Parts: sequence; structure tokens; C-alpha cells
Amino acid sequence: MRKESLKFLEKLLEAPSPSGYEQPAQRVFRDYVAPFCDELTTDVMGNVFARIGGKGKNLPTVMIVGHTDEIGLQVKYIDDKGFLYFAAVGGVDAHLTPGKLVNVHTSAGPLPGVIGKKPIHLMDAKDRDAVVKLEAQYIDIGAADKKEAQKLVRVGDAVTFDSSFIRLQGDRVASRGFDDKAGCFVVAEVLRLVAASDKKLPVDLYGVSSVQEEIGMRGGTTSCYTINPDIGICVEVDFATDQPDVDRKHNGDVALGKGPILARGANINPPLYELLSTTAENEKIAIQFTASPRGTGTDANVMQISRGGVATALVKIPLRYMHTPVETVALSDLVDCARLIVAALGKIGSREDFIPK
Repeated sequence: MRKESLKFLEKLLEAPSPSGYEQPAQRVFRDYVAPFCDELTTDVMGNVFARIGGKGKNLPTVMIVGHTDEIGLQVKYIDDKGFLYFAAVGGVDAHLTPGKLVNVHTSAGPLPGVIGKKPIHLMDAKDRDAVVKLEAQYIDIGAADKKEAQKLVRVGDAVTFDSSFIRLQGDRVASRGFDDKAGCFVVAEVLRLVAASDKKLPVDLYGVSSVQEEIGMRGGTTSCYTINPDIGICVEVDFATDQPDVDRKHNGDVALGKGPILARGANINPPLYELLSTTAENEKIAIQFTASPRGTGTDANVMQISRGGVATALVKIPLRYMHTPVETVALSDLVDCARLIVAALGKIGSREDFIPK
């Protein structure tokens, strides 16, 4: 991966962005893509739109989207002893939260804390295998009492896991927030590659960093309504099945480093799927496949049924350990995902080509 691109990825992952609190990451995205686009705007929801105009008249409009929000926590209550009780923002696993380091994002900046856990020595045998419900867990910031805690923290402050970007073996990397900053990163790289090309695309291109996907695909809904695209490509992550404890019958044979994944099913426009698949073959880009017999649970869902309907595809990045602070990807899959989308954009013809026959 290009050195500058990797630096951008690290900065994007470092920026806190639980659903509804995405702007620190959106500022990183805006700064990076600003030199590559003709227009750059942010809407009232916090979605960021980067537009690159194409060559020709009456061009089809293409929207590429990755969501920048991540799972996290939110402070709900401060007790008399200064402990912070919290709720999940998105799908947080109560199994993994006890004993974690966190950052509470206050008006004065990030405040470190720890999610407390009763020592195993003091637990009854029957409780040792039980999962403590999230509403019973608490954050310890070291405050002496409620009054001291309230000087530092407000109810509603967002919380993220304290997890840094780390290099594993080969091109494998781990961090919190790859779901879906991996997709947001690919959108930015597509814009960069398109801007660097000598050839103007036969489409009007919008690269979107959307918000609030983890709590109901809210930013994808509003941004697609605003742009009103003819064609939409959602870039997401998907479950890798090359780890020991995942059944391949659930999601097929999906591995890190084997290329991006193309989803196929009711949510996917057949001609657009074939265009991406053929493009990958012609460009010698390795790809993987998954079946999605219903909705995909991504921004592709809401794109497809926006207004009168959008020709929609879903390009995914293999991910291990989804919704943990150690989500793991292969950098080559991110690079190849961007390459595939850019190559496919150059082959888009008429809007009518995407009407299934």
C-alpha cells in the first residue's frame, strides 16, 4: 500500500466515530479527499459528499459509499461514587467489554477509563461462566465521587475502546473501527485514483462517507435520497471464515488476502454484478463471492430502494473479529477493492444497461 494512503488509514482509524459522533473521522476524510474532487460538501446529518464530474452529457450518476461510524458506548448514568454506567452504540458484545481500556470523549478531550470487573476470586462458581449484562457494567475514571466525575463527564458523552492500529505478520493489520472505515478508506482511494487518471470517467461520481449505519443505515438513506444516483456501490466488510471458530456454511469460503468479495442476491442488481465480476477477471484481480438471499444489512439495502430504485452492488472486504477492538484485515484486499471499483467505473455505459432483462 502507498505510504501516504496507509498514513491516512491509520489516522482515520484513530479518530473516534461512534454513530452520531462521527465528525472527528469525517474531518480526516474531508481533508484527505479535498484535493481530489470538484465539490466537497457535508449535509445536516454529517454525511460527506465528494463529487468528481465526468466527461459528456446526460451522464449516469454513480454513488460509492462507505460508512464512517463505528460501534461504541454512551454514558447513561453517573452514580454517587463516580462510576459511569453506559449503553451500547451499535452491536457491542457484552462478553468482551469487562476489563477493557476506554476513552470517554468529553468536551475537554478524551478521558481515559477502564471497564471494571469483579475479581474471579470473589465470584460464586455459578457466576464465573455468566455474561454480565452491559447495563450492569461500569467505567471507572478514577473519580472520588459523583461531583468530581460530573466536572469531567456529561451524560451522553461517547466512549470508544482504547485500541491502536497494529501490524501483524505479512500485510495483516488490526484495529478497532475497520467496520466500516475500511470501506470509507476505499471510497477515498477510488476518488484519489480517479483524480490521478488522465481519462475522464463516463459518469458523474459521488464518493460518500456516510454516518449512523450501525444504528439503522440512516446516513445511507438520506445521502442516497439527496444524490439520487442511477448506480450505487456500497463498500463494506464481511465475515472472514478462515479463523478456527467460524462455520463456513454461514458465509461461504472467505479468507483474508484473497481479494474483495462480491455479494449476489436480491439486494444486488444483476447487470452491475456481472460488470464487476467481468472487470475483475479482465483486470486479473482476485475476488471472492458470497450469497445474500435477503437484505444485506448494509447501506446497499437502503440505496436499492431509494426513490424509484437504484442499480446497486455490494463490494466487501474480508474481516476477522467483527465488532471487537481487534478487527483484522489484509491491506492488499483494500487496495484491490479500490482497483476493482475504479476499473469498473470506466466500463459503465447507459443507465438502461442496468435494467434487468
